[in-house]
This record gives sequence, structure tokens and C-alpha cells, in this order.
Amino acid sequence: MLKVFMILLVTLGPTLSFAQSSGRYFNRAIIVIFENTEYGRTIQQPFFKSLADQGANFDQMYAISRPSQPNYFALTSGTTNNVQTNNNVDLDLTNIVDLLEARGLTWKAYVEDYPEKCFTGKSSGGYARKHNPFISYLNIQGNPARCANIVNASRFQADSKVGRLPNYVFYVPNNKNSAHDTSIQYADKWYSKMFGPLVTNAAFMKDTVLISTFDEGSFTATKNQIYTSIVGPMVKPGTYSDKVSIYSILKMLEDNWNLGSLGREDWKAKDLPQIWLK
Repeated sequence: MLKVFMILLVTLGPTLSFAQSSGRYFNRAIIVIFENTEYGRTIQQPFFKSLADQGANFDQMYAISRPSQPNYFALTSGTTNNVQTNNNVDLDLTNIVDLLEARGLTWKAYVEDYPEKCFTGKSSGGYARKHNPFISYLNIQGNPARCANIVNASRFQADSKVGRLPNYVFYVPNNKNSAHDTSIQYADKWYSKMFGPLVTNAAFMKDTVLISTFDEGSFTATKNQIYTSIVGPMVKPGTYSDKVSIYSILKMLEDNWNLGSLGREDWKAKDLPQIWLK
């Protein structure tokens, strides 16, 4: 179902490197996606609540579909492509990677328990392909150079230490840390331990936003309402109640870097509210 990032303590290199194309509001976005929990339960958890308090909290954010996998495609390609299951699919579909690379921007998916080497299997340990949309896009799956940007999440710490995190970071926790096989309380503690030190590190957060979101609400909830917060030094703290969707997150990223549009639901999506200080 869905997810977003972490590390115990990061020793940063002397500088943080980005591609030359800077964004309107930020130069780096870190997206961490969690699983199957409605907004009401998530906002009660200490670390998720602290992120909501210090950044932009969207209390009317909605996922697109059920089950998990279609939402991952929505967030990265602007469409579910009529996928309605969690079964392996191969999609001949343009996606945000195409837009990023066309602008000279860098990207990487850090996926917990992922075996690397363009692994296309359904699962491995706590890894589930349904939570890793990039391996299902044929123009990434079939391109060794692009596919090499889907890495085991253990590389996140190493890249952080030498200041080589890309402009676009897509962090996928494993099934335990995402709350998929555990609980939102478990995920909250994990997130706090791994990302708490980063959020309070001004050097790390410079020109960076941390986007924490979910793939879908719980199955017992009547609405597919999900928690989403955006934290960064350029974000105006507050609760924003415009009704928006995960397509709006994709549109915001496109607008920030002047990427253009994929011409699907991202183009039609409602803009996120004005959350920027500048």
C-alpha cells in the first residue's frame, strides 16, 4: 500500500550537491510513503503529529484508489493506468523520471530490503514490488542505467554522508516499517528514530522538503483519507483544509522544477494551497 525516509545519525559532507537546475521553492524533495492508515489515527502518533505541527499539514488529502499499487502509479505517473490489483504489471508509461531527467535533475528510489540488480520479483523479505512503482515502468526496468537508480535503502545513509542525495528521493520502508504488517505506532517509532535527527539538522534540511504520506487509508474507513505533511525551512506551518489528492503532490513537484506535465490527472489536479514562505 504506500510509504516515505531515515537514518540514526547523519554526518554530512561539507556540501550538499544538487543538479544545476534549482527549484522555485526547494532543490530536493524526499518522499516517504507509509501504508494503510487513515488520517485520524496517524495524526495521533507523536512523530507524525510533530511533523504536522512544524510544517504543512493537509487534513483533507485523499488517496486515489484501493489497493496500494494504483496509488503508487498515481503519485509517479499521474494515472493508475486502470491497474486495480497488487499483481505484477509492466507499464509502457511515461513517468516523473522522464520529466526529471529532461531537466537535468537527479533521482533515486531507496527501497528497503530490495535485492537490486533490476529485481522484478514480487517480493523479497520485507520488500514488496507493489510498493516500488519504478520497477514496473518498462522504460526504467529495461534501461540498466535508469534501473541502477533503484537501490537498497541501506545506500541512503552513505549517500547522505557524502552529500550525494539526488534532487528527487523516493524512500520506501519495508512492510514492517511502513505499518503494512505492524501498526501505525510501530511505524511512528521507526520514523522518529530514523528521520528525527535529519529533520532537526539545519544543514541537511537546507533547500529540502520532507514529504510524508500514505498509499491509502485503512480498509475499515469509509473515506480514503490519508495523512500528508510537508516539512522544510521554506514551508509556512499550518493546517490546510483544501480537498486535494496525491495527484496534487505530483503536480506540486512538477511546478517547483518547471518540469511540465505528464498530461494526465497531474495536469487536472487541484493545486496544493500556498504553503511557501517565499
